[in-house]
Amino acid sequence: MELYDSDGSGSLEAAELDKASGIKAAMTQLDKDGDGAVSKSEISSRVSEWTSSKLGLSSLRCRVSQNGRPLSDATVTFEPEPIFDGAIKAGSAVTDANGIANPSLPEADLPNPLFGGLRVGFYKVKISKVVNGKETIPAKYNTETTLGQEIGPNAEGLGKDFLDYKLTN
Repeated sequence: MELYDSDGSGSLEAAELDKASGIKAAMTQLDKDGDGAVSKSEISSRVSEWTSSKLGLSSLRCRVSQNGRPLSDATVTFEPEPIFDGAIKAGSAVTDANGIANPSLPEADLPNPLFGGLRVGFYKVKISKVVNGKETIPAKYNTETTLGQEIGPNAEGLGKDFLDYKLTN
């Protein structure tokens, strides 16, 4: 909480949640009292749900488009929110010609290399495509990302065929 609670209120409100896109993406699961903010106890409660579910890894597929067209050769990275203090590793994948990617932990970090996926947690999602040494995707999707995703049981968006990321310039 100390990382994001800049006003010291004990909860994360809208402006603070903008700095924690992974937590913000999980608002429907987190905000149990409906006050539009997230408290430390609400986050702790969600983490307890993950633990009791015994879900270790979750596989997922992303579809990335830019200005309505599939975005190929873009790197999609799921970066854990800093609250996990390095306990959860980042995962990534490169989109194919149809803009599809299956982000996963690096093989060395997987409990079984035959099964890919990401650990439960709150993630910032960063999408990057470098061409001739220059980033071609707007910063709001990578270095200053506004994209986030929870990985966990009943997480918003995970029940669909794809997590859709529709980028615009």
